Amino acid sequence: MSRADEIFAQNMQDIMDNGFWDTDLAVRPKWEDGTPAHTVKKFGVVNRYNLQEEFPILTIRRTAFKSCVDELLWIWQKKSNNIHDLHSHIWDSWADETGSIGKAYGYQLGVKHKYKEGEFDQVDRVLFDLKNNPASRRIMTNIYNFQDLHEMNLYPCAYSMTFNVSGDTLNGILNQRSNDMLTANNWNVVQYAVLLIMLAQVSGLKAGELVHVIADAHIYDRHIPLVKEVLAKPRHAAPKLIVDPNVTNFYDFTTDSFQLVDYEYEKLESKIPVAI
Repeated sequence: MSRADEIFAQNMQDIMDNGFWDTDLAVRPKWEDGTPAHTVKKFGVVNRYNLQEEFPILTIRRTAFKSCVDELLWIWQKKSNNIHDLHSHIWDSWADETGSIGKAYGYQLGVKHKYKEGEFDQVDRVLFDLKNNPASRRIMTNIYNFQDLHEMNLYPCAYSMTFNVSGDTLNGILNQRSNDMLTANNWNVVQYAVLLIMLAQVSGLKAGELVHVIADAHIYDRHIPLVKEVLAKPRHAAPKLIVDPNVTNFYDFTTDSFQLVDYEYEKLESKIPVAI
């Protein structure tokens, strides 16, 4: 059984059994028919994934691996905020007529900042420090820029990464203010596991542990039956992730640089509605 399945199932059952319902509160998200989208939530969920043991992708439902990686590269490598640079439609609801999502996500990572060593954007600063200052406790990114929030079509959900090198091993903490657990939890875990693996490989390190900190881990009301269906499905062993060992430059990775071997998963026939 995949460890990712086990963690996911524990989280979901705990939220359903012990979570707080916001049914009596005014909420921002709505369903496509205009109905308020209420949730049951747990505060302060922390999960740990050892990437040296297995790749943390669900098997009790499919996580679209290639689309995950494509979005990750869109944000961290292209540093784009335009959906025309993305090969999926997951951001369409938040884009304007030009395809822009405002000064959000990739835009923030691409803004250059001045340091004593020179000008870097956030991604290049991480790459520089991993090679030149691996003992630093300041290797981090943050895209929750208060100055630009009014120009973002969606406030960042997964907003901060902190990287820490121990010997020859790169570990990371992903901070997330909000997580739609059925729709996006494993999507985010897979993406940032891949990011850690990418950064480790080009820095001559091994990927170690990904810690995922979620402030508001929630399940939407219309997702409850689907969650119960998913948790009842059989579980499989985690697949193996193969990464092209010839890639030594972060910006040379493509979706074809990654291959999942023996990925067995259960199908979910019902479409998951997304609250906007």
